[in-house]
Amino acid sequence: MATAKASVLEQFKAPLVLRTFSVPAKPEPGAMLVRTEMAGICGTDVHLWKGELPIKLPVILGHETVGRIEQLGDGVEKDWSGEPLRVGDRVTWTPGTSCGVCFYCAEKRIPTRCTNRRAYGITLQCDQAPHFLGGYAELHYLNPRTNVFKLPDDLPTESVIGAGCALNTALHGIERTGIGHRDIVVVQGAGPVGIAALACAKTAGASQVIVLGAPKHRLEMAKRFGADCVIDIDQVRTPDERIAKIRELTRGYGADVVLECVGAPAAVVEGMEMCRDGGKYLILGHYCDAGTTAWNPHVVTRKQLQVIGSWASEPRHMKMAIEFLRATQKQFPFAEMVSHRFPLEKANEALATSAAWQSAKSVIVPSLKAS
Repeated sequence: MATAKASVLEQFKAPLVLRTFSVPAKPEPGAMLVRTEMAGICGTDVHLWKGELPIKLPVILGHETVGRIEQLGDGVEKDWSGEPLRVGDRVTWTPGTSCGVCFYCAEKRIPTRCTNRRAYGITLQCDQAPHFLGGYAELHYLNPRTNVFKLPDDLPTESVIGAGCALNTALHGIERTGIGHRDIVVVQGAGPVGIAALACAKTAGASQVIVLGAPKHRLEMAKRFGADCVIDIDQVRTPDERIAKIRELTRGYGADVVLECVGAPAAVVEGMEMCRDGGKYLILGHYCDAGTTAWNPHVVTRKQLQVIGSWASEPRHMKMAIEFLRATQKQFPFAEMVSHRFPLEKANEALATSAAWQSAKSVIVPSLKAS
């Protein structure tokens, strides 16, 4: 295969452009070439498309990807977990790669804040070979030191992409926050990150999980994942009404833990007021810069809140996510999150569908034929 297609972000707030690039003749030592089977449309992709993260263009978006190995570079024998790799194996990988030697990697042990971190579909440009550095493409080139994971046969591709990076992100965030046995948890947002946070909270031992969000089809999915109560923000329209509703459901005190999974700045102000005194507030949904909001620091002091931030995830969270998905397929139907499929040629339609909250999870399947 001498050439392959990719859908490229060349300009913010503009349609992606379908391009054809030359395929590398052979991966370099330590690298591999993968044929894309399915790529998820993440909320971060929408934010990137809107220019809400300062990245250099052009970029092939897509950092939630499953594919089949086409070629292995010299020296590639095992995945991150030590499983042997062969041509034809179905794999996924972490979007980001950290250097292991910088201040944050080596000294502070926070590899998500690596100063040399690079991420597929976000910070790796596609205008120079090997080009295929994002999921919205027929092929994907995996650089040396990529954290690759061979997928077990009993785990559907739809489950992996339905969970996407949201599950890794939620596992990392809740790990940093801690949810105690019998805690009451509020999840702000019923998109992929909110659904993943709901699943993690349930398995962590929460006695009650309340999900706020919209539209209705997302709230129905939250019920499928075990939400004890859902609040439709299209019906309970004001922050004061929603805060009052949470207090009503928590004996007047508020939640032990509130998980922000929206990415909207105003939600943070609202969510802090949903915490009980001495509660915890996790800001998980703000990977991109959606702007500022006015808030009163007195609220944190008065309520003695613990406010926690969490950024992306580490390779070990990908391993945890795969094990989580295998063990809970019946309880948490992540495969059902994949609600809309698009061929590569309709990547713009896929992005627009996700941006309008019309899907649970939109995905690109390059093998689909455009109609």
